[in-house]
Amino acid sequence: MTQYATFHDLKDQSVYITGGGSGIGASLTEGFMAAGAKVAFVQRSDSTEFCDQMEQKFGTRPLFMKCDITDVARLEETLDEAAAVHGPVTVLVNNAANDVRHKTAEMSVDDWDWNHAVNLRPHFFTTKHVVAGMKAAGGGAIINFSSASYGMGNAGYPAYVAAKAGIIGLTRTHAREFGPDNIRVNALVPGWVLTERQMELWATEEGLKEHLAGQCLKEHLVPQDVVDATLFLASKASRMMTAQAMVVDGGVVFTG
Repeated sequence: MTQYATFHDLKDQSVYITGGGSGIGASLTEGFMAAGAKVAFVQRSDSTEFCDQMEQKFGTRPLFMKCDITDVARLEETLDEAAAVHGPVTVLVNNAANDVRHKTAEMSVDDWDWNHAVNLRPHFFTTKHVVAGMKAAGGGAIINFSSASYGMGNAGYPAYVAAKAGIIGLTRTHAREFGPDNIRVNALVPGWVLTERQMELWATEEGLKEHLAGQCLKEHLVPQDVVDATLFLASKASRMMTAQAMVVDGGVVFTG
């Protein structure tokens, strides 16, 4: 839920989110439900309890489908199910990712392929699968989550950074390809959002202090910062925005 703006045109939109049951994804699910959208999401882990919470809060239940996004056939099945229940998907949010740390010297071919099967490949195949329905519906919005880590040139997870850079190129070419069908494709580029996972696995007092020093705005990002930006890109409030990479990182990475 956003306290800053209401995007009225999102009401009753059919929204599909990858990784929508935990972390930033759970906040996205809640934000779209608060806007009155019909939300479907996939998650590898069980999200029944989260759906119970959303139903209690909003009086309606998101459609949760268990799915490992490296399984493209299953991913396509869930897109079909979402369309059958909620109507053609008109807002696609490719959010799911895995930023597990790794070193170049330790990466095998299988490790590399798995990383891209999580962090880049789903963005292509979900888009491929929804465009026909979006075209029939008169248009749609696709939001691909990248990461400011590629703009910063971060070390410590090179395959992840490469995938996140690739998402920008994919976004631009798909925006050009599907623009004539009134389908907008944009990338959202979050900075370091302090989810529970980040705090548990990667955040240290020294690291947080160093990162904040590099931001123009001296406040750490929280999931809601990303939700507000995503709702804007999904809404017709951004109707003439496409092929763009919108950075939400407190002022670390420059684009333009």
